[in-house]
Amino acid sequence: MACDTGAKPIEEKETSNKQQENKIEKKEEKMSSSLVLRKAPEFKMEAYDSKTGHYTTVDSKDFEGKWNVVCFYPADFTFVCPTEIAAMNAKYDEFQELGVEITAVSTDTKFSHKRFVETEPILAGLKLTIAADPTGEVSRAFGVMIEEEGVALRGRFLINPEGVVVAQEVQAPMVGRNVNEFLRQVRAWQHSTKTGEVCPAGWRPGKKTLPVNTDVEQMTGRVGDYITIEEIMS
Repeated sequence: MACDTGAKPIEEKETSNKQQENKIEKKEEKMSSSLVLRKAPEFKMEAYDSKTGHYTTVDSKDFEGKWNVVCFYPADFTFVCPTEIAAMNAKYDEFQELGVEITAVSTDTKFSHKRFVETEPILAGLKLTIAADPTGEVSRAFGVMIEEEGVALRGRFLINPEGVVVAQEVQAPMVGRNVNEFLRQVRAWQHSTKTGEVCPAGWRPGKKTLPVNTDVEQMTGRVGDYITIEEIMS
């Protein structure tokens, strides 16, 4: 299983030229180098609502007009995955204060999700909804499906209220993602969307932004007059 092994390239079996051509066409249809600045794929999945302890359904239409996150992970009952889910859950209230909805997704069934949450100690008190994508349809739509293993890569997508993906992070299964950095990005995106200002590297609330919406000509080639590397790194 991808979550338990190193970041080795996936070996593909040799095929005939015709099969290879069809395979390439199929990949081009399903896989995009990036969803950023594109409309997020629509979806409807069965899910387990950890907060209520009941099964439910998640529908992308429910998130229209809201900031939301779709967060894929390889599989239940693995090792890095529960640490990521628990980390996102630890910041759940902060995401809620920002009006951000979170949907975790793997290719496991809703029944597996329920048992996973009930038995894994680090997931005690979980509030997240975990969606089931057993056919891999949604994982493919977001371009994170590992076909040879039937699981998804670690893919996290931030979608704005207009339904456009503004940030994505996709990586191999062996290393978990940083929820604090992601929360920082969410705040930066919300600030930039609201003000029209742009946020320099590492921006956090209260830090200096770049007012290109009002001083674009003066700032061109002179960013260092507005902000120093010390300010960026502080």
